[in-house]
Amino acid sequence: MNEVKTKEKQPRPANYRQIKVGKWNDSLKTSDVNQIWTELHRIVSSHPLVRASKRAGFLVEEGRQNAYTDLTQELFVALLSKDRFQHYIDTAMTDAEIEAEISQIELTNMLTAELRKRYPESYRLARRISTLIQSSPTFKRFDNLDYPDVHRRLADRLYGLADWTVKKTRRDVQEMDERVKAVSFYGRDTRMVGCTGDAQIVISNPELEKLIVRVFKAIDSPVDVRSLRSFVMSRLPIMDIHLVPVGSGTDSDDDDRMPFEFTDTRETPEQDLLRNEAETAAANFVEGFLKALNKSVRGKAKQYDRMINVLWHCYLISDSGTQLEVAEMLGVSDSLVSDYRKRIEANLQELSFSGVNEARHFEKALKMKVRTMITVEKELAV
Repeated sequence: MNEVKTKEKQPRPANYRQIKVGKWNDSLKTSDVNQIWTELHRIVSSHPLVRASKRAGFLVEEGRQNAYTDLTQELFVALLSKDRFQHYIDTAMTDAEIEAEISQIELTNMLTAELRKRYPESYRLARRISTLIQSSPTFKRFDNLDYPDVHRRLADRLYGLADWTVKKTRRDVQEMDERVKAVSFYGRDTRMVGCTGDAQIVISNPELEKLIVRVFKAIDSPVDVRSLRSFVMSRLPIMDIHLVPVGSGTDSDDDDRMPFEFTDTRETPEQDLLRNEAETAAANFVEGFLKALNKSVRGKAKQYDRMINVLWHCYLISDSGTQLEVAEMLGVSDSLVSDYRKRIEANLQELSFSGVNEARHFEKALKMKVRTMITVEKELAV
């Protein structure tokens, strides 16, 4: 009698985690929008980069109970606009393939694009640091020495200096964080780079590699790439400036938001007093300037009226035409207009203002005064 051998069930490893895969094909074929949205929300909620972005404050939510909702909606709209749902059906992709593409490609690309837009210098330097430690012979990887074929995310890989021994002792992150403060802060390299020449280099690659070496020597331990990037960038003058929404503080669900009051742009009593004094001083300048012009023609009324007209048409308005056209309009010669202009400019140069604001008030007051004089002259002529 043959013995029946039963296959014993092998125990699962301690780190085994069953990955849930949604029923994408069923939802897409039946156009079950609610189920599709639910599956997308699950992917967003469990994505490691999304969680890291939320902890770092990159994701702005309307309320505490609506975490990941906005990002899920944005992902849904992006897939719909690119017609990806129909593509999944047409290419007969499996549920696991659809899940992997949405999580590892579509959502990751959307998040990295947002990080690149909001934090351009930090994102660019993080990539440069990652590239240098992988490509330079100065550094080597420490987490795959016994198992060269092990696959691990770049951010979790351990790197150190190439001349360190394999059994180099690891320090905890808190101690390394204190040690890295001994590394001097680098000055900013302001040379412009990039295809459009609108980005500063911050630090050149040779200097960046030297800085990484100095950081490694300071912490004296292999370290994961994520922490290394943080240590190196803490020694660099990175400027990532972006606009943030300003709430009223009363209707928001976020109790931790700092109160904000808009600046009152109205004049203070002191500013109002200074403005009035400047206007009064400008008016006094106008009276003195016109008296000087009158004196330059020895008080002759006809010549003074012509000079006032030359002042108006050649200096105070911009649409009177050329000097020849002004001379023809006033019925005088071009040389006479030129002579009047020299006298006007000579008297203008005699003026002395304490600031630009005072000069602007003078120009405004002079224009009002001369306009009144010309209007009165026309009325008398009629």
